[in-house]
Amino acid sequence: VQLQAFGGGLVQAGGSLRLSCAASGRTFSRYAMGWFRQAPGKEREFVSAITWRGNTYYADFVKGRFTISRDNAKNTVYLQMSSLKPEDTAVYYCAGPGAGNYYSQYAYDYWGQGTQVTVSS
Repeated sequence: VQLQAFGGGLVQAGGSLRLSCAASGRTFSRYAMGWFRQAPGKEREFVSAITWRGNTYYADFVKGRFTISRDNAKNTVYLQMSSLKPEDTAVYYCAGPGAGNYYSQYAYDYWGQGTQVTVSS
């Protein structure tokens, strides 16, 4: 099972990026998928999750700015990030499948390698 996250990069504050997470080796269409991030010197934190039914969950600090979605036919989950702030700078990880408390990293079995997002002021 592999999760590959990509789409990160350098963007100015107020800009947008779309992250993608492609899953292979297993069909994740019946499972929840999540995004987490980790900034230098900080612990990994929950960003967003989406169930197989399409129910979505967001951390308070991204509500209204980030949108999670999925394309089950492509086994891919997306994170559309808008109105980016310098404090959004972090390595973003996708994870799945999720079960239980989607806000917890321990709810997920597999993790992607991470993609760096850097927001300049």
